[in-house]
Amino acid sequence: FNCLTVGSVMRPLTDNQKVSRAKLAYIIDATAAPVCMIAPVSSWAAAVSGVAEKLDSGISGIQLFIQAIPFNFYSLLTFVFVIGMIVMGFDYGPMAKSELEALKGNLGSLGNDEEVESTKATLWDMLIPIIALIIMCIIGLMYVGGFWDPESGVAGDFVGAFGNTDAFVGLPWGSLVALVFTIIYLICRGVTSFKDAMSCAVKGFNAMVPAILILTFAVSLKNMTGLLGAATYVEGVMKAASAGLFSMLPAIIFIVACLLAFATGTSWGTFSILIPIVCHAFPQGEMLVISIAACLSGAVCGDHCSPISDTSIMASAGAHCSHVNHVSTQLPYAITAAAISAGCYVVTGLSQMFLGASASLLTSLVLLAVAIVLELVVLNVIRLRTAKAD
Repeated sequence: FNCLTVGSVMRPLTDNQKVSRAKLAYIIDATAAPVCMIAPVSSWAAAVSGVAEKLDSGISGIQLFIQAIPFNFYSLLTFVFVIGMIVMGFDYGPMAKSELEALKGNLGSLGNDEEVESTKATLWDMLIPIIALIIMCIIGLMYVGGFWDPESGVAGDFVGAFGNTDAFVGLPWGSLVALVFTIIYLICRGVTSFKDAMSCAVKGFNAMVPAILILTFAVSLKNMTGLLGAATYVEGVMKAASAGLFSMLPAIIFIVACLLAFATGTSWGTFSILIPIVCHAFPQGEMLVISIAACLSGAVCGDHCSPISDTSIMASAGAHCSHVNHVSTQLPYAITAAAISAGCYVVTGLSQMFLGASASLLTSLVLLAVAIVLELVVLNVIRLRTAKAD
């Protein structure tokens, strides 16, 4: 929903400023899954806590998720990366070529971009439907999760209802109610007619057909990977690595999570496979929190890079650009943030071995600050080298 909403709202603005569709798709993708993975109130947090709650780690799932946020380097560094690139005003790799083409007038659109103008429309005509969509989706998730059901066991428990919900049921119902509300609201405001509203709905469904087809093929590939025993294979690799590389395990977990999420295209599936393995290797203590963070961070990284990821596909659909172009242009950016994150997990593992858990809070803050500074330095170096090459 974030990808599609932000894409639809921002496309006219970025087109007017000659920002390429590939750059818009990257910004949408980089502020979707990475932000969800550090948001305590989200279906992502509920999914992680739901997996962790089933394990005997001695800590609640949501508490484990919150404690892991400062060590979730990829998600945090990706957010810093986007801001840094925008402030510094440069691009590199295939993205630089896309931006150069955009300045010449070739934005990289798939075509058929129709702008509907209305002299009666105001800013609130955009904000109110979006706010209604968010509220209705949250209510839908809470309802399906049993927030108002006395027999559900989580009645009146907001976090419990989110952990017990089914997003595949709650989100469509919430969006359907928001759609009906939006049509009625815009007709009453005189912004559009009922005939035009129905015409826009059909065009919206037609625009989603390519994304739905890609998602269908992607899900088929994910199911095939699961049937081939990916979880068993990864568990064997992790056990073999844990024998002699204890302090390097956070970095290894991060890399394995990246590769698994890239191959399967799902971050949720990746951390559902790896979290039980991590909790078995580290039943409790600070290394459990760090390793969980590495697992979540790597899952988001692989999902961000994967061409069969639903988030990447939705970002392409939201920006209305070629999916292949979106993946190829954002890959160098994601790899840069991933390399810095991997280095941070190496240092984090070594620091825990030498400093111990007593310095865990200070260590997390210091390492996060160092990681941000390091990323800004790397961006400056790339900017200088790019300017010299030009």
